[in-house]
Amino acid sequence: MKQKEAVYQAITNIFELSGEGAVELDRGQKHEVIEILTEGFKAGKISYDGAIPADKELRNYCSGLLNNWLRKDTRLNGGVKYEPKNPGSRAGSGDPTIKALRQLMASGMLTSPEDIAEVQSAIDRRQAELKPVEKPAIDVSALPEALRSKFFNH
Repeated sequence: MKQKEAVYQAITNIFELSGEGAVELDRGQKHEVIEILTEGFKAGKISYDGAIPADKELRNYCSGLLNNWLRKDTRLNGGVKYEPKNPGSRAGSGDPTIKALRQLMASGMLTSPEDIAEVQSAIDRRQAELKPVEKPAIDVSALPEALRSKFFNH
């Protein structure tokens, strides 16, 4: 079963949803849901890519999973479409150049607005370099029939 569905089912196992408003769990209920999810992962009933982590890490994962789907699942959040607070805030987070530039920004060494703008401009340029290049449009009609039917007739 998918993780989203597992969270929903675990919550509905604890109490009946009214369908009105966001689900709010107290500490004990959260703990109960996390235990249900942990056991589901251990039993192989919930999909997980890779090896199941040790108990402590698995409980931490389940806690994050629960919080994530309480925010995102419209059945649990009162029907609200999820909007990230800082879209794109993680862009380039693995890039050492952007990381160093952001550390420079946070260091307090930049005092003038011009310096701050210059470093921010360097961050923006680097993020633009890292963006994936758009895939070219494929003229499907120019492909041999065998490939056309194999890749484009799903």
